[in-house]
Amino acid sequence: MKRNEVVLHPSERLDDLLTHDLQIIQSDEVFSFSMDAVLLARFAGIPKRGKILDICTGNGVIPILLTTRTKASIDAVEIQPRLAEMARRSVQLNQLDEQIQIYEGDVRNFADQIGYGKYDAITVNPPYMPLNGSDIKLSIHQATARHELNGTLEDIIKACMHLVRTGGKVSMVHKPQRIGEIITLMRKYRLEPKRIRMVHPRMDKEANMVLIEALRDGKPDVRMLPPLIVYNEEGQYCEEIMNIYYGEHNLEEENK
Repeated sequence: MKRNEVVLHPSERLDDLLTHDLQIIQSDEVFSFSMDAVLLARFAGIPKRGKILDICTGNGVIPILLTTRTKASIDAVEIQPRLAEMARRSVQLNQLDEQIQIYEGDVRNFADQIGYGKYDAITVNPPYMPLNGSDIKLSIHQATARHELNGTLEDIIKACMHLVRTGGKVSMVHKPQRIGEIITLMRKYRLEPKRIRMVHPRMDKEANMVLIEALRDGKPDVRMLPPLIVYNEEGQYCEEIMNIYYGEHNLEEENK
């Protein structure tokens, strides 16, 4: 399918992913990706070839960005029908149909459908907030993206254990407030944390994101990476963030 043949529905727009001429379909009515997805797509340890799975894929931004780093076959699963359909159209828009397959389904039983231990690497940007009985004043689409309405953190990590092969990697972005819970659950399900990186909005501010990578059946040996700082003192993106968004090559071309 050609780019001009992809249909945009009312309320949808096309956003530029700022690299490799990639674009994505977004809508404020359902879900728009943010920096955490971009950082995870760059942080994750992925093979050049093989099979990768993105869980809780939303509108498909992570698998689309991963194609700039790998020739591997990428599957992605999303439980919300509208988002899964948007992700499929974004894949078609970028003519990545042969590399990315979007599934609509529940990750908690996805291994029964697709097979156990099938993937070399998994990326996951799950809902950050547990259900605590408070009133969720969001649309069902936004609430599902942010709250654990369709599975807890433990459900997600357990599913990763079922789907990744021995020696395969699972990479996650989440909130630092839950890092203790994440490590405990990963070890419970034989996913040994190997790399952790905190993301700080500014040098003097607390971390507001954490990137963590685990190895299925790995030995205990975790590396704490240098912090990733988003904004400098002038309120502009730090150089590393610019490189992540635009790529070193593109920045060099732009500055000529």
